Amino acid sequence: MAILYVLISPSKMNENKPGASQNLACVFCRKNDDCPNKYGEKKTNEKWNITVHYYCLLMSSGIWQRGKEEEGVYGFLIEDIRKEVNRASKLKCSICKKTGASIGCVAPRCKRSYHFPCGLQRECIFQFTGNFASFCWKHRPVQIITSNNYRDSMPCTICLEFIEPIPSYSILRSPCCKNAWFHRDCLQVQAINAGVFFFRCTICNNSDIFQKEMLRMGIHIPEKDASWELEENAYQELLQHYEHCDVRRCRCKEGRDYNEPDSKWEIKRCQCCGSSGTHLACSSLRSWEQNWECLECRGILYNSEDFQKAKKHSLPNTNNVGITDCLLEESSPKLPRQSPGAQHKDLLRQGSKYRRDISTIIMELGFQIKKKTKRLWINKANIWNSALDGFRNQNFNPSHTIEVAYVNENDNFGREHPGSKQEFLCLLMQHLENSPVFEGSLSKNLSLNSRALEENLYYEAGKILAISLVHGGPSPGFFSKTLFNCLVYGPENTQPILDDVSDFDVAQMIIRVNTATNVADLNSVVNECYNYLELIGCLRIITSLSDKYRLAEDILVYHVIKRVQAPFESFKQGLKTLGVLEKIQTYPEAFYSIFCHKPENLSAKVLSDLFTVCTLSDVQALGFWNNYLQAVEDGKSAITMEDLLIFATGCNSIPPAGFKPTPSIECLHMDFPIGNKCNNCLALPITNTYQEFQENMDFAIRNTLRLEKEESSHYFGH
Repeated sequence: MAILYVLISPSKMNENKPGASQNLACVFCRKNDDCPNKYGEKKTNEKWNITVHYYCLLMSSGIWQRGKEEEGVYGFLIEDIRKEVNRASKLKCSICKKTGASIGCVAPRCKRSYHFPCGLQRECIFQFTGNFASFCWKHRPVQIITSNNYRDSMPCTICLEFIEPIPSYSILRSPCCKNAWFHRDCLQVQAINAGVFFFRCTICNNSDIFQKEMLRMGIHIPEKDASWELEENAYQELLQHYEHCDVRRCRCKEGRDYNEPDSKWEIKRCQCCGSSGTHLACSSLRSWEQNWECLECRGILYNSEDFQKAKKHSLPNTNNVGITDCLLEESSPKLPRQSPGAQHKDLLRQGSKYRRDISTIIMELGFQIKKKTKRLWINKANIWNSALDGFRNQNFNPSHTIEVAYVNENDNFGREHPGSKQEFLCLLMQHLENSPVFEGSLSKNLSLNSRALEENLYYEAGKILAISLVHGGPSPGFFSKTLFNCLVYGPENTQPILDDVSDFDVAQMIIRVNTATNVADLNSVVNECYNYLELIGCLRIITSLSDKYRLAEDILVYHVIKRVQAPFESFKQGLKTLGVLEKIQTYPEAFYSIFCHKPENLSAKVLSDLFTVCTLSDVQALGFWNNYLQAVEDGKSAITMEDLLIFATGCNSIPPAGFKPTPSIECLHMDFPIGNKCNNCLALPITNTYQEFQENMDFAIRNTLRLEKEESSHYFGH
């Protein structure tokens, strides 16, 4: 365990140039990431060519700080660092299986070693106090609560997002306030910003008990002043009074900024937010002592549940509205001045909107997408391989906007046609669902395919899934609950079920074990499957009939989870692209709905609301369109709702983030409909009768989709 006598101040940590160590790998974890919040400050000693993360160095088990602050790296001597690196080179990480694991679990008889980043990933706990102890995932300290009376979700008192009030690695409870719950990440960010002098319970402001518990649970509290205290003139705006009249009609001839104390032209600030004001005369206030709220705060307060319950009389009716209400009807444009009260006002307004839905989360992920475009040349007859070629290209950046161009390898002229990105992602997801990377019928798990492992297809599958979601692709919808739980909670915390076993022989073996009625029958099954059970490490001596439950569970866990450990880790790495896996683990309930369930069936109303009318030269055609939607829903048409959506957009369901651009319809003087998938536009034919309209729609859509399916049959066959 590394014993540190003096915690280094941040100003001393950055003695080198800011970019000096950016591209150099830490000698302990061998990562070149520069993320102070996760790994501590990164520093390079140019003289000895040694780069370290502060936390990697601090938590290493075999090194002590023997020098002064300015000696070596953070007071650790160069010769000691080299000895520790040499010691760690003989230790294999229990998580990534690579050498260089310099940190060991301090629990007695535990021999697990790991790198600092690997420990974070596996949810180990590092205590930045005392002897700087480290605990593996099996022996880490936990918060024990005698009784849990919380049935509903509660907000994290820092970010205000709702969480389940159950102590875990990522969810912590305040030791001094029973109703204060936090995300670990929120606590860590606040601790780094607040420092040891200002880090305290957000509810009761307790410092001693709170910090002691947070240090025990692995929160790093640096010995520094708060970041806001170090900012020059950080609170300057608090010393300034807001002096501006914001009512709709200011009656002061001297202007809205005129303020004369002890007169009718004195400015009164909103008692709730303090960021809006009015002259006393402009709001018919007789004295400065009278209460006054601005328009926005009044709306929030009067519409709140507490106000509705508390009030005994109804608000004045329209016949009794005074001059104050008229003047407050609308605020005038204000100069861009903001006080802390404005932020409080936003929180009041958004108080009931903290629960996240999947479309909002994916839209937030989409903010990473830059305007710079990357064109992918896609062969529809071999969409999977051409997509892989594009994504594996060294110039491909997943955060760039994707453009799709369809090409035909049999076209000697090399012509290309603009393609729909969402159609491409939809076809890609269909192939992924039926690829050898997954196994199972409806709810799928990862398979064990040696060729896919060799070609790194599990990583590519995870990467493609992440890219598809962020770039507006469809829901996967085919994950088993077991696979999803492995991604969110880890394989070690997931219990598979018999339905997860796609191999008929293995499933029958488990059934026979479970249905054995005596020890003789159970031993008979074990003897028949002796070689297989020995191979997978599940062979056990049967002493009683109750052993069958443990044996069946061992076979199940091996086949569904342990057998595919390598594919799972590779797939998980790919899913980290664009931060998707992190969001899945943060909002599992939201992502479960699109990973494990197919979208709801389309209806006439859904499609009617989905398509906007751009130009409609014939009102009759709009009536035909609505009648046609109803006929398709009722099964009176040769096509389905999904066919109609594919014809217009290339997708058979509505993506979680919606369509971009919004699907639209227009009416043109022609015989048959035309679907423009690049613009999500459906051109409807103008006909004399509805029967002719339906026949033309059915004929065009049915035959267009049939031809497209025939063109892609070679691809689906492979």
